[in-house]
Amino acid sequence: MTRKIVAALVGAVLGSLLLPAAWSIAQEAENAVELGKNLAFDRKKGNCLACHVIAGGDLAGNIGPPLVAMKMRFPDKKDLRSQIYDSSAKTPRSVMPRFGPHRVLNDEQIDLITEFVYTL
Repeated sequence: MTRKIVAALVGAVLGSLLLPAAWSIAQEAENAVELGKNLAFDRKKGNCLACHVIAGGDLAGNIGPPLVAMKMRFPDKKDLRSQIYDSSAKTPRSVMPRFGPHRVLNDEQIDLITEFVYTL
């Protein structure tokens, strides 16, 4: 009986310590997606809507493919980030801006946009 009580108390204490950390990580991920969305929709920064149809975006372009089913198209998120960073690395004739090499976006901004686009 005593072991059950001790195990329950230890479980409760550990749970109360881990729950805020898990919530904090989830909140940070949600914030990153929202910040990435803001950058992607910003006509002066990412400006993804100039070329891509994105759910929730206005006045979308049709030069690039619609940004849908991104996890299926890019199972490895690193590949998606590489595409956003410099699309000409895989597609030399790509008209997509070279956001990283041309310093249109910094690494943190590219990471945030990647987080958002990966949710589409």
